[in-house]
Amino acid sequence: MTPVELSRTVLRAVRRAVDDGELSVTVPERAVVGEPGPGGCGDYATNIALQLARPAGQPPRRVAEILRPRLADVAGIRDVVVTGPGFLNITLAAQANPVSGLVREIRDKGVRYGYGDALAGQVVALRVPYEVRAEVVADVVVRLVGAQGGRATIEHGEPADLRPVPAPEDPAPLGPDAARWAVLHPAPHDRPRISADHLMQRESNPLFRVRYAHARIRSLSRNAARLGFTAEPGPVEPGPTAPGPAAPTQPDALPHPAPRLAPRPDAGTTLRPLLTPLADHPRILAAAAIHRAPDRVARHLVTVADAVLPFLPCVLPRGDEKPSAAHRARLALAEAAGTVLAGGLSLLGIDAPEHL
Repeated sequence: MTPVELSRTVLRAVRRAVDDGELSVTVPERAVVGEPGPGGCGDYATNIALQLARPAGQPPRRVAEILRPRLADVAGIRDVVVTGPGFLNITLAAQANPVSGLVREIRDKGVRYGYGDALAGQVVALRVPYEVRAEVVADVVVRLVGAQGGRATIEHGEPADLRPVPAPEDPAPLGPDAARWAVLHPAPHDRPRISADHLMQRESNPLFRVRYAHARIRSLSRNAARLGFTAEPGPVEPGPTAPGPAAPTQPDALPHPAPRLAPRPDAGTTLRPLLTPLADHPRILAAAAIHRAPDRVARHLVTVADAVLPFLPCVLPRGDEKPSAAHRARLALAEAAGTVLAGGLSLLGIDAPEHL
């Protein structure tokens, strides 16, 4: 069960409680599901009870207790515990491990993962001023609308209905990729910053982190092939990996300084923070298309990159380790993240490098 599927399960539980007359609320469009916070437990947690408490006219814990049995009897959920003011903490059954299904879906759909029908049959007419940032934003909105089954047209003139804050100067000297990122990453109401910082290969540069993460994943795939194994979705075993030197086959090591990463972690500690943004990718693309907001995609790619980078040291065997099913599963998860990064960059019109 992926976080997105679990979110839908939570909403179905709310709907059942409403139908049974135990809650008198409007069923929300979305239930936020994420990591349990301090004092929480299980695999995931949701604050839906706190969200519904005021409209329901009941304390959050009472709302949580109403929803708890309706979640606990769902196939794939092992246990539901209420903690704090009313957080629902959900433990998935072992066979409901979300990794394999999500990774297989991303592998099957490729860079089109996240494409949908949120705007199917709709024609979105964009009217933009003659200004470089507006032109770039409109170009990406056309791509996003198309990815959601719609069609967008662009006209120039006033009154404009797509008018981001103009770029203070021509971004073209930054080069095509950095120039597009510079005007797409900020929210439309924020003034874009046109500077050489977008070209710096350091962790303070979000564009570098996104492109570096993609290039490093591609490097891991090449090095895995040299070690004699390929990706295969499956359980990502959370056991710690043996310490030792890096795998002996490292000809594809990136020449630029890597972002500072923590020492090699346990695979399990870095798994959940990565699954959530991968599963959320379709919702982000749909929202970006509906709201004509490419910046949502750009910021989401930074989230994916920042989540996958700490996971990558767990992927390849080290020292005397032999490639195992866990390594193949970890590689498949890393490649899934690379696919999301490549697909998102493509929609923004930015290159996803094989090498960096």
